[in-house]
Amino acid sequence: MSRSLPPLSRRRFLQAGAVAAGTFALSSPLVSGAAATAAPALKTKRVLLVLFAGGVRSKDTIGTPANVPNLMRLASQGVVFPNCAAANLGHYGASLSILTGVPEYMGIRENSRGFNPTIFEYVRKELTLPASGAWLSANNGSQGVNFAYGLNRGWGSAYGANVIDGDGIFNQEFREVLGQFGTPSADDPKSYDALNRLRGAIGDEAARGAVNDAATAARVEKYIVDELTKSETASLTGPGAGDAKALRIAGNILQIFRPTLACVSLTNADVAHGSYNAYVDVIRRNDVELGRILDTVQQDPQLRDSTAIFVLPEFGRDKNLNQRNGLDHGDASDELNKVACVAWGPDFKPGKTIAVDCNTIDVCPTVCKLLGVESPLARGRVLPRLLS
Repeated sequence: MSRSLPPLSRRRFLQAGAVAAGTFALSSPLVSGAAATAAPALKTKRVLLVLFAGGVRSKDTIGTPANVPNLMRLASQGVVFPNCAAANLGHYGASLSILTGVPEYMGIRENSRGFNPTIFEYVRKELTLPASGAWLSANNGSQGVNFAYGLNRGWGSAYGANVIDGDGIFNQEFREVLGQFGTPSADDPKSYDALNRLRGAIGDEAARGAVNDAATAARVEKYIVDELTKSETASLTGPGAGDAKALRIAGNILQIFRPTLACVSLTNADVAHGSYNAYVDVIRRNDVELGRILDTVQQDPQLRDSTAIFVLPEFGRDKNLNQRNGLDHGDASDELNKVACVAWGPDFKPGKTIAVDCNTIDVCPTVCKLLGVESPLARGRVLPRLLS
């Protein structure tokens, strides 16, 4: 009786192919040039995924290049999918859908984990990555923590992402903890005790242990202390500061931890309900921070030729202004239901616009394919013609 075989990951497929090729070469005296030429390996070794969330219309980004010169830099050097359909129209569920590759019908105010594994779990489990290999820099309050992993028993917290909420680590309560325990120096061995006490004060060590081993946890907390005491991130203020902090942290994480997968989740564009002008200001400020990240990647020899960046909103905005001179999300127009996804990286042909229909849930399986892992529960597909 035959039994079905489990699906092969790219790594297992290549290993099996190498064995088969070696066997054939030993038994056959001639191998044609076409058969002997292996498919080129993908150059992407790490991915940054930017959820330009909060509801952002394409007409206010790639449709108005002056608002987003840095996003246009990515677009001119990468690939644009202008017809990317949103999975749903709730901020939380729509953002989660991008990370799971499954339409997640969560209410806008729900605060529970989803039942599907996230992209972080797929990547960490199959590549056996430590927690420092997957990061989420969030500006979603308590909901953002839920993006790190889902409730599926086949994956779960052991494969989740490290989560840093910019406004959370820079709030007054956290600063008071630092004041109580002192400010540990990153290079002073005598500071280890203070770091350990700090770690115990800001989180449950037992719960965190499922994600980080002790050494990784110490590096994470040392990084947070450095952010609070040495970086300019804490001083960012004004409209859109939460998003700006999340993007600034993501750039720092890329430089310090060089993770395989990093994600930024933004929300400040939702100010659009009350003011179109304030919404555009958030878009422009986020674009400035996106430019800083792009410069960081391009100026770093290790990151430059191995990093892919994806930028997309969770959904768009209404076609017309509301009575408050703002933008809601409920008119079912294309401006609301279709977003632009920009993909930049070493495996993509520059300057392409691919106008075929696709979906925001396609991003998860696409990133997984780039990194050589499977996403078996995702319902999306690899973004069409991205790699051809």
